[in-house]
Amino acid sequence: MTPNRARRNETSRRAILTAAFELLQETGYAKVSIEGIATRAGVGKQTIYRWWPSKGAVIFDAFLMLSEGAEGEPPTLPDTGDLAADLTAVLRDTVVEMNDPRYEQPMRALATEIAHDPELAAVYAERLDGPLKEAKRQRLRSAQRAGQLAEDVDLDVAVDLIWGPLFSRWLQRSGPLTAGYADRVVSTALDGLRPRRSGA
Repeated sequence: MTPNRARRNETSRRAILTAAFELLQETGYAKVSIEGIATRAGVGKQTIYRWWPSKGAVIFDAFLMLSEGAEGEPPTLPDTGDLAADLTAVLRDTVVEMNDPRYEQPMRALATEIAHDPELAAVYAERLDGPLKEAKRQRLRSAQRAGQLAEDVDLDVAVDLIWGPLFSRWLQRSGPLTAGYADRVVSTALDGLRPRRSGA
């Protein structure tokens, strides 16, 4: 009986997350409700509340389901030995993701909820943001060992310096988010982070 129950639970869970994501695309976050998700998924509200404490938590898991592999192996960044090329590739991919209509609604919804829900913010930090930041630090740490970054660079600040401008521009809609902008962010950041050469 247990395997069948587990299978039913997983089927219901995926139906709920799919329903949440579909409604988010169709109506926008403000109009999505637990009742609407339950109706679309064909489950009772109590089933949703048994697994998630809030609408924001459901949307977060729906976003993770969309982001294939987000909860699988720990994330890693490319390390070809060319820091500028690796960061440029990663930031360009980030631009594509942020401009993808499938991702924009859930990401904006999550940003809003995280700002007002400390519990969801903690879950987000533990399950997604924290592992991503560690992957970024590891790539920069590798560059430090290769002499491509100054040994005394604060890696947490460096991560914010490299990735922060993209998120800020996207969140505030303060300018076009393009591959060219990502390229400029990388070149500007690395010009300030590279070790100083004596006599230069």
